[in-house]
Amino acid sequence: MFAAAELIRSSTASLRLILFALVAGAALAAEGQLAVPLLSGEKWWGGRVVDGAAMPYGATRAIARSLHAIDPESNQIQPLLVSSAGRYVWNEGPFAFAFADGKLRLSQASADFTVATGGKTLADAFRAAARAHFPPTGRMPAPLLFTAPQYNTWIELLYEQRQERVLKYAHDLVAAGYPPGVLMIDDNWQEAYGTWEFSARRFSDSKAMMAELHRLGFKVMLWVCPFVSADTEVFRALEKSNLLLKEKRRGAAASTARPAIVRWWNGASAVLDLSNPEARAWFHARLDRLRREFGVDGFKFDAGDSPFYLSDTPGVEFTSHRPRTPEEHTEDFAAVGRDFPFNEYRACWKMAGEGLAQRLRDKDHTWDALRELIPGIVAQGLMGYAFTCPDMIGGGWSTAFEDPKKFDPELVVRSAQVHALMPMMQFSVAPWRVLDHKQAAICLAAAKLHARLGPTLLAFARHAAQTGEPIVRPLAWQWPGRDYEEIHDQFMLGDEILVAPVVVKGARSRRVAFPPGKWRGDDDVVIEGPVTKEIAAPLERIPHFQLVR
Repeated sequence: MFAAAELIRSSTASLRLILFALVAGAALAAEGQLAVPLLSGEKWWGGRVVDGAAMPYGATRAIARSLHAIDPESNQIQPLLVSSAGRYVWNEGPFAFAFADGKLRLSQASADFTVATGGKTLADAFRAAARAHFPPTGRMPAPLLFTAPQYNTWIELLYEQRQERVLKYAHDLVAAGYPPGVLMIDDNWQEAYGTWEFSARRFSDSKAMMAELHRLGFKVMLWVCPFVSADTEVFRALEKSNLLLKEKRRGAAASTARPAIVRWWNGASAVLDLSNPEARAWFHARLDRLRREFGVDGFKFDAGDSPFYLSDTPGVEFTSHRPRTPEEHTEDFAAVGRDFPFNEYRACWKMAGEGLAQRLRDKDHTWDALRELIPGIVAQGLMGYAFTCPDMIGGGWSTAFEDPKKFDPELVVRSAQVHALMPMMQFSVAPWRVLDHKQAAICLAAAKLHARLGPTLLAFARHAAQTGEPIVRPLAWQWPGRDYEEIHDQFMLGDEILVAPVVVKGARSRRVAFPPGKWRGDDDVVIEGPVTKEIAAPLERIPHFQLVR
């Protein structure tokens, strides 16, 4: 069963949004599928942000994906596909899709599909989808997340989050000349999962530490998750109050249900049932106490991936206060962040248009992973997640920084440069520790460039909060019909800054596609497009160009 609607006139654009139903053949209908013929040259984005490097999809790129809870290390997901020809697909629930044989095949959905034409371009398709299905709320994350670099303690401290080490990291940042911004204290500051209190063994005077970090100019965010360590006082209290996700044998009486124990990257834990208003209130109260009594500014909300809400034991199902799909549990966790302007999420479902900072999933320390940053950020924006952060500089996996054979200083430098001209940039590994003096100076210059661009980035973020439009855009957004869809190593920052960083090891020049207009480079040279030119890109340069109005 598929949705159909009359012509409706948009109140914010002159284009008419045409919603129509496509009727599948009898065989396809019997299988619960819908086949959408592809238009000539049509390209598509959407679904899972983790697939950004494989986008755009189309007739020349056969691929099959599912939005159901299957990937234990997912990223943002949105039941949306948008095309360069002005069309989009939406569903209120997860579905599967495949591009093959000149068709887009849609299946495995429990709700009706909407297939719509909102105009003739990628931007038309996105705007129509946003108006109809995820209109912007007008809210945005805290301005400081955009106007200064972020610093995360993970790579330097790992699970040894201790007061003296956190303070040393902060003092070293200031001593090295980095602009103070948001400092995120990562996993293992707490007494236990669910016991959201500073560990007395690792933090002798957490209030004094917070005061010192604020004096240095930092805002402080703490890592949190929806898990609860079993065999703790908090677990027992939550179990007694029925605030935990439960499990039971299929067909068994509800009275046999007991707290579900979920395996995740840090072991096995119970899970808050955030479909229950009382559980949400309990979690919120713990976070509010950290803000009120300790001066914590916000939170990095980690985990919450939909597969964690799906039992992996045959014959066992999870139950919750309200009937929820795994994806809806992820949505419930993300909804907590609405009340905290200093926030960050790595996994989300249907939270486009909300004032939430969205980070790409952890990347490895490789050049291939670096090349995934731009298409990943582009995918986030085209799925409605405008407030984006491209993981930690150099990659979020710690193993490469522990193995000299895997560590590549040039990769850290070029990674910092990619971050510098994105809406947010996040350091974790300390450049002054792992790089030589010249390389560390280049990273510092990238951080200062991001801070100088702060007012511009903030203006773009405010525009996105009102319109829902992405901050980072592919060239095809602004210049349709020029075969820019397959450019994966350039992007537009807003509608006026063309960014073309180096993402190839050893490269000291690169080819840049300049769209129509006059472009003033960071080297003050003006280039008139449309043209493709080879430009110099020594290690210290981040090629970027301002559109001359």
